[in-house]
Amino acid sequence: MIWWFYNCLFPVVYLLMLPRFLVRMYRRGGYRRGFLQRLALYERPLRERLQGQSRIWVHAVSVGEVLVALRFMAAYRARRPGAAFILTTATSTGHAVAAKQLAPADVLLYFPADFPPVIRRAIRILNPLALVLVESELWPNLIRQMQQGRRPIMLLNARMSDRSYRRYRQVRFLTRPLLALIDLFCVPGLEERTRLIALGAPAQHIHITGSAKYDVAAAAAKGAMPRAELLQRAGFENTAHLLVGGSTWPGEETILLELYQNLRRQHPQARLVLAPRHMERAAAIVHEIEKSGLNYRRWSSAQPSQAPAVLLVDTTGELRHFYAAATAIFVGKSLTAHGGQNIIEPAVFAKPIIIGPHMENFRSVTADFLAAQALIQVQDKEGLERALTLLWTEEAERRAYGDRAQRLVQTKAGSIAAGVDLFLALIAAAPSGPARSGQGAQQTTMNQERLNER
Repeated sequence: MIWWFYNCLFPVVYLLMLPRFLVRMYRRGGYRRGFLQRLALYERPLRERLQGQSRIWVHAVSVGEVLVALRFMAAYRARRPGAAFILTTATSTGHAVAAKQLAPADVLLYFPADFPPVIRRAIRILNPLALVLVESELWPNLIRQMQQGRRPIMLLNARMSDRSYRRYRQVRFLTRPLLALIDLFCVPGLEERTRLIALGAPAQHIHITGSAKYDVAAAAAKGAMPRAELLQRAGFENTAHLLVGGSTWPGEETILLELYQNLRRQHPQARLVLAPRHMERAAAIVHEIEKSGLNYRRWSSAQPSQAPAVLLVDTTGELRHFYAAATAIFVGKSLTAHGGQNIIEPAVFAKPIIIGPHMENFRSVTADFLAAQALIQVQDKEGLERALTLLWTEEAERRAYGDRAQRLVQTKAGSIAAGVDLFLALIAAAPSGPARSGQGAQQTTMNQERLNER
């Protein structure tokens, strides 16, 4: 009854959201390229490539989740060198980041629509050994079909926003049977574990492994562009001090532009870097910069003859280079928008971080940083200006905040390795066969009990 209800509702919701989805994908690009893959219609060369080797299916919705997925895949392959993966993502930005880092043995696809005939066709062709869903990707038909095929399912770095949790609580009659089908949950902390249990996940399937974002950040630091090279490419002077606004949302760029103009009067070497969360907003941000009267350039454009005051980062997957070169960093979606963005990525570079009051989606991580005095949290524009003044005038404060942030990341890493250990045990304990019923179901229960005892 529950699955019938979902499958009747899904096409209606999908069709209602389709116009908005098409507009968004048109703006971001890449939609046509993956359209057939979203219907599980794969070309013959791909189907032939997939034959003859068992692969683990990893699904990550967008850029942040893709980075977690790639770290998991690398860590798993270090333990099992012959392993191969199918990585699916739902966005063109996530697809672009994955394409740059994917191992030759792996396959990158767009995620198929969660509709029974589409999912059945995808599973038949991809023939995955197991499924790893990253963070909050709960797709009922995919999960059900994988479980019916007795293929292990893991939710890695499982978390959900306050908004998602409130919505899931309203439909617990749907979430309870769905979560019961997932064999293993790796969660960042106690809050996520408590929420999953409240929604119906079996407590014995949930393991607290810490946030995988710490591992991703530590790995990303190794690939950062040298500061001198970045300054040269950006057109900045060698003496420039960078204020980086990372993953900003509407309204935050305007505030940063205003505060930057005040800052540069006292500190002429200050330069502003704006890296919005969504690249399709670049034109609107250019309009705001032009209204301010500041000289600017886009990161994707040719180097200007005059050094810019403001740099607009209008490409994807390069934010870490600017974090590494920054003097101070403001992490967006925290001042004029709610939810927050990843604060671990800049911390790995030992940089002072400023955030606004709205970090609901990163509550446990933010609490760790505040307890360690590893960032500055402000309540409004005036507080942000005071924090910038402090960090620009007191080098000792800058270094202290940055060092504490970096040490925190180093002590918190290890979630991915723990997840790989649990996943290997899950696969070793899983039964094989076409359906999970009768004796097979009893064996599955016994295997899961042994897994939880490890």
